[in-house]
Amino acid sequence: MKLVFAGTPEVAVPALDALIASGRHEVAAVVTRPDAPAGRGRRMVASPVAERAEEAGIEVLKPARPRDEDFQARLREIAPDCCPVVAYGALLPKSALDIPARGWVNLHFSLLPAWRGAAPVQHSVMAGDEVTGASTFLIEEGLDSGPVYGVLTEEVRPTDTSGDLLTRLAFAGAGLLAATMDGIEDGTLHAVPQPAEGITLAPKITVEDAQVQWSAPALRVDRVVRGCTPAPGAWTLFRGERLKLIQAVPVVDRADLAPGELSAAKNNVYVGTGSHAIELLWVQPQGKKPMRAADWARGVRIAPGELVGI
Repeated sequence: MKLVFAGTPEVAVPALDALIASGRHEVAAVVTRPDAPAGRGRRMVASPVAERAEEAGIEVLKPARPRDEDFQARLREIAPDCCPVVAYGALLPKSALDIPARGWVNLHFSLLPAWRGAAPVQHSVMAGDEVTGASTFLIEEGLDSGPVYGVLTEEVRPTDTSGDLLTRLAFAGAGLLAATMDGIEDGTLHAVPQPAEGITLAPKITVEDAQVQWSAPALRVDRVVRGCTPAPGAWTLFRGERLKLIQAVPVVDRADLAPGELSAAKNNVYVGTGSHAIELLWVQPQGKKPMRAADWARGVRIAPGELVGI
């Protein structure tokens, strides 16, 4: 089939690579978000998908909005059979959805209908799911509601951050998307409507969502830290400034600290929660680089009974 691939971040690159390497399909063009400012100099930088497509000599389309007539005219000229999508980052209007003969097929990182929305992996970790996965589905105008072509499952490990889990799903999902394209071309794969039960939503995680509530149980705090790593980053306040929490682990045999109360030893830093304590392993003070929590604690000289979160 002739394909136009739509995607933007690094997590979409494995799927693009899989389709390029498949030998069965022609990736005629790539659709991605426009260049965006990045780094301290805020210079304009192409998306990871755009960079990979340019390396492969593939035409790159960067519409400001998918409803732009110039973009849709070019898409009609290319006349793709199907448009596979991974984390493109913009809503597709019906006028664009109608262009490819076999529609737009999205690789979504959850077992639909669970976790429809922008942040399925983060929500899965924060909810304590033991198993998640990826789904390929035909895009409709609703939010991730289209019929499903295929799924794969993936264990959520006890120490997984959302970044860890998303990396595994990106590579496993690349194979699923390529196999879905094969099945659509062969006529051996048919989309099945999603069940009406089990729908959960996964809206984008905001900075406010990532603030740790120390009155919550340690298990909840652990899930928030892992679910918000690497982005947007779990955080708390310390002496009026933000302290980013990069890595922490629950400590079940330590329950003598009040919620938010700090306790620092030579090589360990503990914080009380609504149940037992957690140990901070890596933190990032505001305006500084990530560091071991014990090194941070030595530098700030934590007072007895001092609290975070205020």
